[in-house]
Amino acid sequence: MDREIRARIQAHRSPHSAEPLYVISVVARMLDVHAQTLRTYEREGLVQPARSRGGVRMYSDHDVDRLRRIRRLVDELGCNLAGVDVILNLMERMHDLQAEVARLQDELQRERDRHLPAPRPFRPTGDENESPA
Repeated sequence: MDREIRARIQAHRSPHSAEPLYVISVVARMLDVHAQTLRTYEREGLVQPARSRGGVRMYSDHDVDRLRRIRRLVDELGCNLAGVDVILNLMERMHDLQAEVARLQDELQRERDRHLPAPRPFRPTGDENESPA
């Protein structure tokens, strides 16, 4: 991708990664793929870009990250698109489960804090400093 495109993208980058920002031609250049490849990924259900009022595909930073993962799975690991779909679904499920585990750990800690007495501070009795005779 040439420097001019990169500079324009950085200048307009939004902190909201789900915000649709890029048209298909820009994303194709960013990923060094043909626009038809991106349409195929959409047709296969691997990515769902937003649409403008005129029906133009608009990709978010989140979509671009997902497309990079797809390209890595296809190009580096040799996965077919059905395999990519399975892997991405498993990754999303794993992420959801990790978030659920973290939520449950927080809930458990709140319950412990609520039901267990607060630890008492250690107060030396004086015997600890004496040496055995």
